[in-house]
Amino acid sequence: MLLIDFLPQTAYIFILIFARIGTLFMLLPAFSEQAISTRLRLVIALMTSLLMYPMVAANYGVVPGTLAGILVAMGREMIIAALIGLSMKLVMAALQIAATTIAFQMGLSFAMGADPSSGQQTVQIGTFLSTLAIAMIFITNLHYLMIAAMYDSYQLFPVNQPIAIGDIAQYATDILGESFIIGIKLSSPFIVYGLVFQFALGLLSRLMPQLQVYFLAMPANIFVGLLLFMVLLITMMTWYMGHVEDVLGKFIIR
Repeated sequence: MLLIDFLPQTAYIFILIFARIGTLFMLLPAFSEQAISTRLRLVIALMTSLLMYPMVAANYGVVPGTLAGILVAMGREMIIAALIGLSMKLVMAALQIAATTIAFQMGLSFAMGADPSSGQQTVQIGTFLSTLAIAMIFITNLHYLMIAAMYDSYQLFPVNQPIAIGDIAQYATDILGESFIIGIKLSSPFIVYGLVFQFALGLLSRLMPQLQVYFLAMPANIFVGLLLFMVLLITMMTWYMGHVEDVLGKFIIR
C-alpha cells in the first residue's frame, strides 16, 4: 500500500524532470543535430533524467490535484529548458552569419549544402564550420558544461517560482544581438579582404579596359580566400569556442 501511494509522486517528479532535460537535449547544440536519431536522443534524455532524479527530486512539491496543474508545471519546465537551449542555438547561428558573409566575399555563395544542425540549405562553408564546431564541443568537453547547466538550472530557475518573462525577453534580445556581433567579428578579416580585392579589381579595370578583369579574377578570389580561410581557421574557432563557453558559464553557478 505504501508503494502504491508513493508511485504517483515519483512519476510526477520524473515527468517534470524529463520535461526539462528532454527539451534541453532536443535543443542544445551537438545533442540536437539531425544526424543523431530522435530515438537515441530520447534514450540519452531518459538516462540523464534518471541520474538527475535523486539530486533534484527534493525541489519538487506534491502532485497537483488537477490535470491543469500538472500541465502548467510541465509547461514551466519546458519554457525554462527552451530558454537555455535556444540561447545556445542562437550562439550557433552566429557561425551561419559568419559563413554566409565569408562565402559572399570569396565568391562561393552559390555553393550550397545541407546544414547538419537544422537540415536547411546553407553555404558549404557554413556546413563545414557547423560540423567543426560540433566536433570541437566534444573534443574540448564543453558537452559536460551543458550537462552541468542542466543541473544548475534548478538553482537558477527554481521549480515552484514564477518565470520572469520580462527578464527572459530581455536576455533573448541581448543574445540575438550578440550573435550578429559575433558573426560579423568572425567574418571581419574577409570583409576587409573583399573590400581590398574589389578595390584592386576596379583599379585594374580602369588601367586595362580591354582585359576581362572579373572573369580572370574569380579563380584568384576563391584561391586567396580559401588560403586566408585556412590561415585564420584555428584562430577563429578558438575564439568562437571561448564565446560558447562564456555563454554556457552564464547558466552555471561557480
